[in-house]
Parts: sequence; C-alpha cells; structure tokens
Amino acid sequence: MTLVPAEGPDAYAADGAERSARASLARLTGDPRDDWPPHARRLYAYLADVYGERDALPTLAAAWIAHQRSDGTRKTYAQNFKILEGYLRERDVHPLALTFLVADAFASHLKTLPTLVWRGGRRVPEGPPRDDATRHNVLSANSSFYKFVLQTRVLPKEMMDSNPFDGVLYPAMDPLFTRTESLTEAEYVTLARTARHEHPCRRTAFRLYVLILVLYHLCLRIDAALGARIEKLGYDKGHHTLEVQIKGGTWVTKAVPPFVWHAIRVLVGDRTEGFIFCTSTGKRLDQASQWRAIRATAKRAGLPQKKLSPHSLKHSTITHAYDRPGARPEKIQHWADHKDPRTTQRYNQRRGALEGSPAYDAAASMAGHLPLRPAPVACRRSRS
Repeated sequence: MTLVPAEGPDAYAADGAERSARASLARLTGDPRDDWPPHARRLYAYLADVYGERDALPTLAAAWIAHQRSDGTRKTYAQNFKILEGYLRERDVHPLALTFLVADAFASHLKTLPTLVWRGGRRVPEGPPRDDATRHNVLSANSSFYKFVLQTRVLPKEMMDSNPFDGVLYPAMDPLFTRTESLTEAEYVTLARTARHEHPCRRTAFRLYVLILVLYHLCLRIDAALGARIEKLGYDKGHHTLEVQIKGGTWVTKAVPPFVWHAIRVLVGDRTEGFIFCTSTGKRLDQASQWRAIRATAKRAGLPQKKLSPHSLKHSTITHAYDRPGARPEKIQHWADHKDPRTTQRYNQRRGALEGSPAYDAAASMAGHLPLRPAPVACRRSRS
C-alpha cells in the first residue's frame, strides 16, 4: 500500500489559485513574510529547499512558527516539526496529506526513534529515544501546526478537513512524575561556590556563578535568564527589579535580592545595554553550553546528581520555599510564574513523596532482622 497522496506531489503547489498560502500573503501591500522572526525564516528556507517555493507547505509552516508568542516556543516547534517532516519524507508522504493513520504511526515511531547526539563534531542519531514528556511535546507541537493550517482555510476541505492528530493517543503522563533532579539547600550552596571558585575557565567562572544565582533566587527557566537584558534592570518602591520574558511570551517583573543585584552589577560592569549573560562579543549565550557548564560544575563539586540541569535550580528553589516557616502557596505560585496553582502544588507533593516515603519506615523496622553479610561466592558449574 502506497502512502503517496493520490493528487500527486504537486497537489499542494501554489499555482496562482486564489486560496494559495504564498499568493495570499504576496497580494498584500506589505508582505508579512518580511517581518518573520529568524526561526520562521530558517524553517521556510529549509522546507523551500525540499518542496520548492511554489508549494504551500514552506509558507504555512513558517507562518505557524511566526504566530507563536515566544522565541523559545518557535525554536522548539520548528525542531519538532522537522522530526515529523523527516519521518513523512522518508515514506513519500507530503505533510499536508497526512492522515490520522500515519499520524498515529508516527506517534508509535517516536517510542524507538533515536535522538541526536554529538559525535566527532557532528550530530548523529545515536542517542536514547525520547521520554514520555518529550514525545508528548512533539505530538502536541505538530498538532498545533495542523490546527493552524485549518484556521487559515488555505486548503480546500477535500484536501484537509480535520486535524490528523485528533484521536492520536499521547503518552500517559503522571502529573507528579518528573526526571528533574533536585538539590538540597546545602548542595545548592556547594554548586554556586564551585562555579565561582573552581571553574576551570576563570574568564567565565563569575558569569556562571551569577547565572546560578539568578536561576535559583529569581526562580527562572534558563531561556528567560539568558534572554534577560541590562535595559530591563530597574528599581521600584524600594526593590531592585528585573523584567524578563517568560514561557508563553509574557513579561514579569522579578524582585532581585540585594546580593544577587550586586553580583549582576559586577558582571555587567560599565555596559548599559545588551544581554546580561553574553559572550565576549556581546551575543546571547546558548542554552546547550550552560547545560553542559552546570552539569560539569555539579560533577566537579562532587554532587551525587548525574543529570543536573538548569531547571533543577528552579525546581529546587520552589521546594525549598515550601520548606520555610510561614510558606504561602499563592506567593510561591506568583514567584514561580505558574498560571495554575495546581502546577505549583505538584512541586510540594513531589517534595513530600520522597521525604515521607513509607519505604524508610518499612526498612527501619526490618533492618535489624536482615543484617548485612558478605556476598556469597558464586557457585561454579560442575563439569558433566
């Protein structure tokens, strides 16, 4: 059975028809494509190189990316769409001809699809498959694309009348489960001190130290922290502040504790504009390099966590906030930038799941009856 659409590979080309995606934009006095953000432009170029500019796909996909509120979402959605596009191209299926059955097969394929890892200076598909949460995000992102296409009404109903991802079974998610490794307060202090005093590159040691402070004390995600700009540092009603753009594209004002403010000012020096955390040429730091730096610092500090990430700092500071006397959930929710109080409450529930585990009581009551003894010597097989 072939999966090639019956209309042929040129069925989705913009041939001058009134409903063409490309033509409908070009007819406007000012072409909206001129204002596309970088991730939209890059996806357009990538798809146009494969399908040609006359095909509706490059314009629709790039417009969908441009439609997203934040740069982080645009980047993630573009990456996730490329995963689907590559899968479909290998099977001679045009993305605009995707059916429910093929979308469902793609969901199953993700369970075993290797991830890309760096080997010898290039990225190769030799990493472990994506976990449930990541697969859920890939499916959700691609479903968003087809929802967007339907909203544009560019394609006639005989070509696409519904979202092919409607009905696809997403991975079952336990809201309390997370693979994010947390820190105790003492471990956080050890991590910060190690970054400042034992980082092998003295030129970037203080920058990493300040980043760790900001992630923890301002309760930020890594993309928000790296996007923070000097121009957004301020002062309001006796508080030092920093305006940052968070997940979803909204802006929030963060209170900056005095010692964190001092560290930021020392890092910034006499600069008056640009990113707070930047390279020597003023460019924004990339997330991957800071992931590696934080994980390497944790290893250098002798911490037991093997997969510590920047998000571990936000995860940890929320749980530590719940541990403090007089903790107020609504204040913690606002500080964590969670719209839904249930999201913040999950951190509290996860915190108690380990500390109050009945496993410790069960082990304590039985430990005296099951003393440790040397492991028995393995039996040798008798020769017949």
